[in-house]
Amino acid sequence: MDPVDPDLVVVEVVGVRRHPTVDENVVLLLDPDSELVVPILVGPHEAGAIAAAQAGVVPPRPMTHDLLRDVILAEGDQVQRAAITRLEDGVFYAELLLGNGARVDSRASDAIAVALRFGIPVLCSAEVVAVAGVEVQREDSPDDDVERFREFLDQVTPEDFETGDEPGER
Repeated sequence: MDPVDPDLVVVEVVGVRRHPTVDENVVLLLDPDSELVVPILVGPHEAGAIAAAQAGVVPPRPMTHDLLRDVILAEGDQVQRAAITRLEDGVFYAELLLGNGARVDSRASDAIAVALRFGIPVLCSAEVVAVAGVEVQREDSPDDDVERFREFLDQVTPEDFETGDEPGER
């Protein structure tokens, strides 16, 4: 939680996905506490910038978000936080808070791309998560199945299998 604004929660940038029905890119933000995912439509350039930062790709020449990071650092400042602050008429609004106290209005996609480059968490308004978040549909992984089976083996006894009948007589 952000000490400056208790309404903000830390979200995980799950990644960028191609939305299958509208042929657009979606960045997915997960609030692990509520298990809600906030999908944000982003342009192809922003999607590429977010995906590249997540993958640790360093371009041979700085891209726009890299340049912004380099300028901020050259001025002796830092980005303290990147936060998605509100949602109005389907548009996500964000801001960057600089170390000098300046607040800079930002598109959500740009705030996420900058946060990834500074290695800082992305924050999101709890209200935005509640309004725009969708429930996570978790599929059991093979590891989950193995763990459940191990728990079963730890608790089962030979008597649990005794019925008094020979196999096939039931």
